[in-house]
Amino acid sequence: MTRLKTRIVDLIEALGPLPVNEYMALCLFDPEDGYYTTREPFGAAGDFITAPEISQMFGELVAVWLYQAWLAGDQPLPATIAEIGPGRGTLMKDMLRTLSRLDPDLANGATFAMIETSPRLTQVQQQTLGATPLAIGWHETIDTLPRQPLFIVGNELFDAVPIRQFVRAGAGWRERMVGLDETNELRFFAGAGSVDPTLLPDDATDAPQGAIVEVAPARAALMAAIAERIARHGGAGLFIDYGHLQPGVGDTLQALRRHDHEDVLANPGEADLTTHVDFAALAATVRAHGLDAHLSTQGDFLLDMGILERAGRLGADADQAVRDKIADDVERLAGAQAMGGLFKVLAVLPRGVAVRPFATAD
Repeated sequence: MTRLKTRIVDLIEALGPLPVNEYMALCLFDPEDGYYTTREPFGAAGDFITAPEISQMFGELVAVWLYQAWLAGDQPLPATIAEIGPGRGTLMKDMLRTLSRLDPDLANGATFAMIETSPRLTQVQQQTLGATPLAIGWHETIDTLPRQPLFIVGNELFDAVPIRQFVRAGAGWRERMVGLDETNELRFFAGAGSVDPTLLPDDATDAPQGAIVEVAPARAALMAAIAERIARHGGAGLFIDYGHLQPGVGDTLQALRRHDHEDVLANPGEADLTTHVDFAALAATVRAHGLDAHLSTQGDFLLDMGILERAGRLGADADQAVRDKIADDVERLAGAQAMGGLFKVLAVLPRGVAVRPFATAD
């Protein structure tokens, strides 16, 4: 039993079952034993590999998109270019290199910011970015960013924001809780808390007994804070995550450890807990702040941004082994049966502003 699991069992014995969002928050962000505060989750030696770790092409094309958004916004300076939830710092490293080549005046005139809550990951990011000549600031929230146009990217950010789950029980829906069974093992139970029916997807009324829906108020709050900042000061946002474009019924809570799935209750603090992102809900939050929200799959986005052309240039003078690796990376990032189909993209722009590959009205 992990140290955090022992503490969670003791907590439940003292106070009763925990809602799923509180269980997720403990597993991921507990200061002493949380997954993101104690482990190195990224890369081949960790538990999963993110898109920036697969190929430099991902970060380069994200940087090109942000640059286009900056141009479309009349090239404001000063401006903040930020990454929220920046992992090991690989994406920002590739973005900085690309932006410096695209427009040295922007690179030298912008404020660069990393928004990170984990002190341990902050240290990793500082090592990754140590060689850059550009000044970078670290922030725990967007609240301390300068009051100026914000161009922000988040890759695999929202999937780790804790969500609430509700289970169909009888005529209504009850909050899904983590409690203890007769052997003192962690188990899921239907608790006493109910849900406002207006928060449920349209097909929830026909859901069978035991069906699960997910509601993400913390995600909505984070998206609202970002959208409010862009609406007030200008800028743009690009958010990439795995999830679905249309809301629906289903349990997407999963645990990933050593590049494989395991029981979400098995090893609290030692596995990454994530859920699929409801992109329709995030887009609705964005539009409620008077901004445009555009949705796409990661594959369509990368193909439209020119990943095949970039791959061709990278492989032009390389040997066959390198060209094969580049081709494999393209398929992994953009293939419909790989990350290209599973991952989705949300672009946030001021109303009426067009930035390739998105039209002005989606």
